[in-house]
Amino acid sequence: MAAADELAFHEFEEASDLLAETPDAATTSGSNQLTPQGHVAVAVDSGGSYGAEEEVEESDRTALLQEEKQQPGFWTFGYYQSFFDVDTSQVLDRIRGSLLPRPGHNFVRHHLRNRPDLYGPFWICATLAFVLAVTGNLTLVLAQRRDPSIHYSPQFHKVTVAGVTIYCYVWLVPLALWAFLRWRKGVRERMGPYTFLETVCVYGYSLFVFIPTVVLWLIPVPWLQWLFGGLALALSAASLVFTLWPVVREDTRAVVAVLLSTVVLLHALLAVGCKFYFFQPLPLAHPAPPTQAASLSPDLPPPPTSRAHTT
Repeated sequence: MAAADELAFHEFEEASDLLAETPDAATTSGSNQLTPQGHVAVAVDSGGSYGAEEEVEESDRTALLQEEKQQPGFWTFGYYQSFFDVDTSQVLDRIRGSLLPRPGHNFVRHHLRNRPDLYGPFWICATLAFVLAVTGNLTLVLAQRRDPSIHYSPQFHKVTVAGVTIYCYVWLVPLALWAFLRWRKGVRERMGPYTFLETVCVYGYSLFVFIPTVVLWLIPVPWLQWLFGGLALALSAASLVFTLWPVVREDTRAVVAVLLSTVVLLHALLAVGCKFYFFQPLPLAHPAPPTQAASLSPDLPPPPTSRAHTT
């Protein structure tokens, strides 16, 4: 009898060890569960089939919800909300990428990652337009303090001119470039152009370098102003060229040369045009001509006056 109890206790220990190795195991005990030899029957169920069925049901439910959810139209606020869904770290990373262009470093692939935004380009253009107008007026104020003969009046229209110029450049030039690359894609099948929003995003971030440059243009040294402008133009144009090169390199050499030259030329025209318009030579105040009063000497007799004779 004692031997039978020891055998049963030993079998319970084996069952406990088996349960420890397989936590999902299910045991059933009872008189009808004992084998003729007195062993405990252990039923092991991995639960894999149940988990798989639950995962399939969850995926089906998600797919059904995605089908029922309608995409918002382009005239709604929800359509454009995704383009402003970026955080500060992403915007700063894209600004750093535009300020430090280097060969082989694609701005779209390494920084946008198929998620273009309009938040950064919108505020960069707004800031650049505001800084251009303010510094243009400050230049006149500082010049008037050095030379009182300079006439100055507040030029508020420069804010409108700067805003219209910058925003038209950031939208119209990428639109023309995107349309041209789409047309060349039909001619050269190996070309894969960027999307329109990616092109706008590249142009918008490329203008950030001009914001500190415009502030430095307040230094009244012409050659230093042109030096800062040339460095900013080189960095900004290099960012555009290095980003467009992987897309256009499959095209013919003539088309690549003309396209990249046009991109750089338009960028240079924007920079030089802003330099001449907002920091133009200062107008001089026109002094009023001195009034020359004809003073008659008291010693001289007055001029003779003719009298009309009446008959």
